[in-house]
Amino acid sequence: MSKIIVIGGGAAGMMSAITAASNEHDVILIEKNEKLGKKIFITGKGRCNFTNAGDSDDLFNSVVTNQKFLYSAFHGFSNYDTMGFFDELGLAFKVERGNRVFPESDHSSDVIGALSRKMKSLGVEILLNTKVEEVCSKDGAFHSVKVEDAFEKHKEIKGDAVIIATGGNSYQSTGSTGDGYRFAKSLGHKVTPILPALVPFKVAEEWERDLQGLSLRNVSVTIYDGKKELYTEFGEMLFTHFGVSGPTVLSASSYVAKTIQKKELQLVINLKPALTEDQLDERILRDFDEVKNKSFKNSLDKLLPKKLIPVVVMLSKISPEKKVNEITKQERQNLVYLIQHFTLTLTGLRGFQEAIVTQGGVDVKEINPSTMESKLVKNVYFAGEVLDVDAVTGGFNLQIAWSTAYAAAAHL
Repeated sequence: MSKIIVIGGGAAGMMSAITAASNEHDVILIEKNEKLGKKIFITGKGRCNFTNAGDSDDLFNSVVTNQKFLYSAFHGFSNYDTMGFFDELGLAFKVERGNRVFPESDHSSDVIGALSRKMKSLGVEILLNTKVEEVCSKDGAFHSVKVEDAFEKHKEIKGDAVIIATGGNSYQSTGSTGDGYRFAKSLGHKVTPILPALVPFKVAEEWERDLQGLSLRNVSVTIYDGKKELYTEFGEMLFTHFGVSGPTVLSASSYVAKTIQKKELQLVINLKPALTEDQLDERILRDFDEVKNKSFKNSLDKLLPKKLIPVVVMLSKISPEKKVNEITKQERQNLVYLIQHFTLTLTGLRGFQEAIVTQGGVDVKEINPSTMESKLVKNVYFAGEVLDVDAVTGGFNLQIAWSTAYAAAAHL
C-alpha cells in the first residue's frame, strides 16, 4: 500500500482520492477551505452540470485547448463512465437540452454528498482548513508536502506520490487562487499564460445598457476580427449591464481570449437566422400591411422583443414617427440587414472573478497524457483545471476533471 497525497478537494481532487483509495492506496486529501467542493457547489447555477451525454466526437470537439492531450484520458474514463460512476454512488440524474447531465434533484450539493460519502466509506483521510505551502522533491522524485493546518501549525507530510488538483484561477472566492501553478513552477514546470475563459464580454456601445436583462433564444452569434470569422454558434445569449453573456457568448470567449487581449472584435448577431433576407423582408412587409397607419416605432411588436425595439428603431435611422406605409424599399432593406447583422464592439473580457474556467496552466508537453504524471519529477501527478486544458460549456470541463483525475489515480 502506497501513501498518496491529494491536494485539492474539488472535482478532480475527490475523484483522484476515490480512485486511489479504491485501488487500496492509503489516501490523504488536503483542502484549504472549510468544506469540500466549493466550486462544484456553484457550477451550473447551483445545479451542477456534471458531464455531457453526447458521443465521443461531441466530447473531443468541445475541447478548446490541447484536445489531443486528452485522448487517452477520455478513452480511459469517458462521459459514460462518469454517468455509470455516479449511478453506482446512488445519484439519480437527468439529461437536458444539449445533452447536459444534471442531478435529478437540481442540487449540486447531491453531487458533493455522493463523492464525500464514497471517500468516507473508503477511509480517505480529509484535512480541511489546511493549506499546502510547498511540494517538495528529493532526487528527482516526490518527497513530501509542507502544510499549515487550521491552528496555524506548520508540519511536513511525507508520501509516495502526490496528485495536484488545485483548480485554476477562476472563481477565486472558492479557493482557486493559482496555488497549483506555484507548485508546478517550483518543481521546474512551465506554466502557460493564464487567461479567464467561459467569461462574459465587455462592449463599447453605451445603448447596450438599455438591453440589460434581455435574453435572446435561437439567435446566431458570430465574432469577427476584421473580415476573419473567429467563432460562430447558434443558441442563447444575454445582455448585461456591462456587455454580453449567456451560453453562446461564454463559449466564444474561450476561442477568442488570446486575440481580444490585443484588439477589439466585432460581435454580429443574426436575430432571425431561420429566415433568408427575402423571407424576412416579406415578413416585415406583412407586418407593416397589418398596421398601415401606425408609426414605425409601434410596428415591430410581432417581430422583436419589446426591449429591443427602441434600439433597433434608433439604429435603423428610420424616423420613429414615420408611418409604415411611407417607409421606402431601401429603408426596409436596411432594416432587414440590421436585424440579421445586429453588431456590437467587444472591447475585452470580464475578470477571473466571473470566469467559469481558466485558460492556460501547467504545460501539457511536460505531462504524460496516459498517466498525468510529470515528465520532470517522478510520482508527481496533475489533474483537472490546473492543466492547460479547457472546453466550452455543457459539462465538458467537469468531464476533463473526472477523466484526468481517474487517469492519474489509476496509474499510481
